[in-house]
Amino acid sequence: MSQTNPSPSTGNLGQVVPALRRKRLGMLDALLLLAAVATYFFADLYLALATSVLIMIIFALSLDLVQGYCGIETLGHAAFFGSGAYAAGLFALHVSPNPLLGLVAGAVVAGVVGLITGVVVLRVSGLTQIMLTLACATLLYEAGNIAKSITMGDDGLTGYTIAPVLGMFEFDIYGHTAYLYALAVLLVVYLFTQFLVNSPFGLTVQGIRENAMRMSLLGVRVGLRRLMLYTIAAAVAGVAGALSAQVNNIVALDTLSFTLSANVLVMLALGGTGRLYGAVLGAVVFMVLSDRIAAIDPTNWLAALGVLLIVVVRFAPDGLIGVVDRMAARVRRQAPVVTSTDNGNGNTHHALNAKATTTDKEVTP
Repeated sequence: MSQTNPSPSTGNLGQVVPALRRKRLGMLDALLLLAAVATYFFADLYLALATSVLIMIIFALSLDLVQGYCGIETLGHAAFFGSGAYAAGLFALHVSPNPLLGLVAGAVVAGVVGLITGVVVLRVSGLTQIMLTLACATLLYEAGNIAKSITMGDDGLTGYTIAPVLGMFEFDIYGHTAYLYALAVLLVVYLFTQFLVNSPFGLTVQGIRENAMRMSLLGVRVGLRRLMLYTIAAAVAGVAGALSAQVNNIVALDTLSFTLSANVLVMLALGGTGRLYGAVLGAVVFMVLSDRIAAIDPTNWLAALGVLLIVVVRFAPDGLIGVVDRMAARVRRQAPVVTSTDNGNGNTHHALNAKATTTDKEVTP
């Protein structure tokens, strides 16, 4: 009696379908997009701040790829942001003012920087790795400060212009085009990162984060996968830096500073690591609160942010997105559900239960 084995295509389909299911857009995605559109129409006076928030979201997403999904500790992520910013500014100054080509230039240069530094950084782990990332960023900062003939040093790289987006939409003084341009770039980056973390490559990298030895024994080239993700994340950070250079028409030396690396790390800690929503939420909360608190108390606003970070780490170690998940799970458990039973006479009786019996946790990227 022969036994029928499932075909390889059936097995592959069984693995692909759950991954595709995880990549679907949900209600939270729709709410975030609705909030972004509402900001454009009802917050004209804050479009400059909103554009900065969008750029920082892209930057936080890139850090989340490295630290949240791969477990690579870093304190020098601004090296890629600044590299992309200077690449886009110099590209517009000497080659072409086309903004889309400038984004590509920023991504490529930052990706190359990530590839070169990753060869060194990923050979170690723990505190040594953290210090190496900080050293790489510091070296780039000092190089940018010394090469004043190229970067203009502390004065910042200026004097370049950015052409209209797609040849039609000029950057206006009120920031309308800049905001929509940044929002479009963010949507592309977000969809890319969501696809990446749910792809077989992304799932493999998450397995490396959990147990690198076991993945190595399974035949996965751990070092190569980590270097690939590190390079991709550097390119995404370069896109954020290039976008900043284009909408602000200046590249300051601070784009390579430790302060920027620390800020984006705080954003990720607030929102929650290993969750794309956490990077989005953390960047929004950090940027908006920084602006509002600094407007109220320009001297002690950092202290208020420090207190907020301590509270979040103490009572929500998995970030604000973890709080949102727990609230959503509580609502689902308390939501009434309708059950149907047949009484034997062909009639169906509907009963309303007080609580849902399911305890499935929603999977968010």
